[in-house]
Amino acid sequence: MSTRKFFGTDGIRGRANIYPMTGEVAFVLGRAVTSYFQQNFSKKPLIIIGKDTRLSCYMLEQAFSAGVCSQGGRAILTGPLPTPGVAFVTQSMRADVGVMISASHNSFEDNGIKIFDRTGHKLPDEIELELEKMLENPGLIPVRSGDQLGNARRLDEVIGRYIVHTKASLSPQYSLEGLRIVVDGANGAGYKLAPIVFEELGAEVIPLGNTPNGVNINKACGALHPALCAETVQKYRADLGVCLDGDGDRLTIVDHKGQVIHGDRLIGLCGKFLKDNQEIGPTKEVVGTVMSNFGVEFYLKEQGLNFIRTQVGDRYIVEHMKQSGALFGGEPSGHLIFKKYSTTGDGILAALKVIESMKFYDRDLAELSEGIELFPQKMENVKVAKRTPFEDVPEIKKAMDSAEAKLGKEGRILLRFSGTEPLARVMVEGRDQKLVETLCSELAATVTKALS
Repeated sequence: MSTRKFFGTDGIRGRANIYPMTGEVAFVLGRAVTSYFQQNFSKKPLIIIGKDTRLSCYMLEQAFSAGVCSQGGRAILTGPLPTPGVAFVTQSMRADVGVMISASHNSFEDNGIKIFDRTGHKLPDEIELELEKMLENPGLIPVRSGDQLGNARRLDEVIGRYIVHTKASLSPQYSLEGLRIVVDGANGAGYKLAPIVFEELGAEVIPLGNTPNGVNINKACGALHPALCAETVQKYRADLGVCLDGDGDRLTIVDHKGQVIHGDRLIGLCGKFLKDNQEIGPTKEVVGTVMSNFGVEFYLKEQGLNFIRTQVGDRYIVEHMKQSGALFGGEPSGHLIFKKYSTTGDGILAALKVIESMKFYDRDLAELSEGIELFPQKMENVKVAKRTPFEDVPEIKKAMDSAEAKLGKEGRILLRFSGTEPLARVMVEGRDQKLVETLCSELAATVTKALS
């Protein structure tokens, strides 16, 4: 398959108003998306366009919408709405396409565009390649005129649909009454509706990151910067803290002691809870990526669950889940995917399921996460001049085989190239901290010598 030039693992992303994240590209992409779905699904595709709170979202939202209209599509602008909300609303309104304008956890200077199909799933690589052909050669897109043109309208009330849907993911036998929760919206897409969800389910909410001004999204707040949330949890003696990222598709959770719970511990906890609650599915699978700690895989195996790894990116987790029928997966970064309720990672929904597990076991989050041991891990970044596959370099392969033999069955090695920088990432995990550090340093030196 050809290499994609615009689309990465999570849509198109870059510095706002600098190619390719410009209004001109967004306009052509709006035309291309509309044209593709005209040819394959509907003469006047219905396209949902959501966004986060970045200043550049106004520019890109209007440009993409103009492209849709010029090609004969129908655009619905939702205003700020989390990425999982766009995916859900696309399904709920039986739209043909969902579009999210956001750079997720990046700072406000960046922006991006993610695209969902009518089922609420991110587009597969082959469709993205078709869109890229049109982006590079707009002459491939037929020109529309006269009554063939489309229209756009703003429909803020779609947010209510998402709130109702998300609240329904909490088992009706539980409520949040009696809980005090700090909710950090990262000044992003979920800044307004996240506190509403928790309050309507009965919690006392202390909001943070709920005053977006276009340039403060993810700034010293949210999933990437949970320190203020942790401090606030302790100050107000809250039961837990929930931190979203800029587009609301991932979370960081803080327990009542003000401790940040590692994402892999959340994966382990939720996997066990879904199994004990008979919601894990017939495959008894939990799907993660190569980045998850070996400790969570070991823990889940003890629970009688299989841990399947994909390449990095929540879209690849979802693709595997679609193929295998698995119902739960996640990344240590905080993307937790509950397939029964959502087609993508959803920070608010994931927080509700974590709270449900606390109710189910009648234990606080600190207690529940303590039993999930994460193995010592060491990672080194090595500058490389070439990207020769590691297995094709005899000295690297020999060093890997030797290291794996020393680690035994309770450890692992991961070598991969960075997708954005001239770096090789060398990671070693195992039960013995000293051995892990030694092996990582030796492997990094071997990779440096062979590829620098």
